[in-house]
Amino acid sequence: MNSEDTLLDLQKKEVEDKIAIRKITKHNAEFYRTGGGFVGMRFTGEDNVTKTYDRIVVHRCFPFSDPTHYISIREPDGDGREIGIIEDLAALSEETVKMLEEQLSLRYFAPKIIKIKHIHDEYGYSYWDVITDKGSCRFTVRMGGSNVYAIGKNRYMVNDIDGNRFEIPDLYKLSAREIKQLDLFI
Repeated sequence: MNSEDTLLDLQKKEVEDKIAIRKITKHNAEFYRTGGGFVGMRFTGEDNVTKTYDRIVVHRCFPFSDPTHYISIREPDGDGREIGIIEDLAALSEETVKMLEEQLSLRYFAPKIIKIKHIHDEYGYSYWDVITDKGSCRFTVRMGGSNVYAIGKNRYMVNDIDGNRFEIPDLYKLSAREIKQLDLFI
């Protein structure tokens, strides 16, 4: 075996490692809080080698349609390499679920719009004055893009110019006047 074959074998192993799907369960992973308010994890892979991650990042694979299943646990740095997948949060301990849900609520923070006071557009932007479940709010949305989009039946997500997200949980719970103001966007 020459050095070229060795290099190819190493590259193949690296690719296989990156694309492998690892299941994270209560039997092979232990989650813990870090001193800085983050979450860390000790994970024992199929090779029985335990690796400690001082900080992890938590993502939902299906954030709107299935928020408690298929939770991706990733490294926080670089390309956010996936460590593994939790198939169902309910299969973990109550304390672990609480830790992970706290992290998810930070990542997927999206106040729910319950009333639209006023929307007006000017120079390629729309200016929203709304009441959310977190209080009164004003924000700006760039026009012409896909910044207001459906995420379910009668359910919409609004992205403002600062990257914040706002949810309209049910379009038809708004008044006819409020829906008319949204005509430009939906």
